[in-house]
Amino acid sequence: MSHTAVVILNYNGEKLLQQFLPSVVQNSGNAEIIVADNGSTDQSLLILSRDFPSVRIITLDENYGFCGGYNRALNQVKADYYVLLNSDVEVTPNWLDSLLNLLDRDNQIAAVQPKILSYHNRNKFEHAGAAGGLIDSLGYPFCRGRIFNSVEEDKGQYNDEVEIFWATGACMIVRSKLYHQFNGLDEDFFAHMEEIDLCWKLHRSGYKIYYSGNSTVYHVGAGTLDYSSPRKTYLNFRNGLSLIFKHLDSGEILYKIPFRILLDWLAAFIFLIKFQPKNTLAVLRAHLDFIKNLNRNRAKRNAIRKEYPTYPRDVIHKGIILFDYFLKGKKYYR
Repeated sequence: MSHTAVVILNYNGEKLLQQFLPSVVQNSGNAEIIVADNGSTDQSLLILSRDFPSVRIITLDENYGFCGGYNRALNQVKADYYVLLNSDVEVTPNWLDSLLNLLDRDNQIAAVQPKILSYHNRNKFEHAGAAGGLIDSLGYPFCRGRIFNSVEEDKGQYNDEVEIFWATGACMIVRSKLYHQFNGLDEDFFAHMEEIDLCWKLHRSGYKIYYSGNSTVYHVGAGTLDYSSPRKTYLNFRNGLSLIFKHLDSGEILYKIPFRILLDWLAAFIFLIKFQPKNTLAVLRAHLDFIKNLNRNRAKRNAIRKEYPTYPRDVIHKGIILFDYFLKGKKYYR
């Protein structure tokens, strides 16, 4: 029987642990439950040791971010499958079963995510993952069940098992050997889009990413950074450019990077007229830091393309999601 480890990364989340960890302990079967503490300064460690004796604790000496925290924690975990689970997720009975069945059934499936519904609005999908992540021809990520701020109600329309482009880092199960083969999550991302980068590498190497609508979890979302946070804006815009620079073919980069930057400037202007100057500055800072880190990203790009020169195009949305959404009025995936 495969050994599965459910690993929750925690940073000053004592209230979230008290609220959500009981559902993980109760509903995860024989999986090992681990909390990796990312240098918390609150009462998290005390609560874990006092109230959750069955949970293994991995203590990190400082906050290494989402990527660095998971990389350091998972280097200390021996398991066939890793489940990366946010601390603000409520899981349901037998939630792991269908995810494990997919991995056990097909060796070419590298990672799987469940249906992600909103904890506060439980009949609607949640921003982080929804019913499976996709990406368009310009490298903009979106989800089945959630495109930008248009969130669908769950009416069973995504109770399927299908191949997707990326699985959300809020709740995904991945083969441990592949996680380490690709050196885990890119720590230069710190947080946001790092799971898309990993999934893109897995696609390049011939593996598949899947969604299972037979498993449901409920996610609070924005537990660390609010959706309107300038810090989140900065990470999304910087990491979005880094992502496509690392993975798109040379011919694509010549016109898609400038086009993306132009669209980013448009977004910065919209932030400004909405009286969100900090978000405008976050976009500009993201571009400056992308340029500053160009040589580092070029080295990563060359390394991955040398080993895996192509990626499958059939899992890329052929259009441009911005145009589909804002110009053609296509608000919902289906």
